[in-house]
Amino acid sequence: MKITKNQYRRIAMCFSPARGNVRLSNLAVLNAILYVLENGCKWRSLPKSYGPWHTIYTRMNRWAKSGVLDRAFEKLREENLLDLPEGTLSLDSTSIKVHPDGTGALKKPVPNLSESPEEEGQPKYIWLPRVTARQ
Repeated sequence: MKITKNQYRRIAMCFSPARGNVRLSNLAVLNAILYVLENGCKWRSLPKSYGPWHTIYTRMNRWAKSGVLDRAFEKLREENLLDLPEGTLSLDSTSIKVHPDGTGALKKPVPNLSESPEEEGQPKYIWLPRVTARQ
């Protein structure tokens, strides 16, 4: 999946013009995003020919939050420039941690707290040192 300059002109209205000191064009960033999407690689594994991975990831993250990517991919589908399946999903993680309760781990027993300390007997924990009277 790679977008050419002529194809990019047809969807350029989805992207805002670049401001400030910009090293990568929107087309280069879009092609890098498509590379990661197609190959399922990590951002750090992005080939150096696309540019710094962190720059591309930051711009992609900004576009995703502002809705630019949604509009761009919708326009790519409308123009039949790119055939992305509707159910495309990508998780950027090598493992997903689960809470111990989700794995069926035994739960800790609830302590039986009575209303009167006399029923409890001797305290099981002594937090402050006891001072005994010397005779």
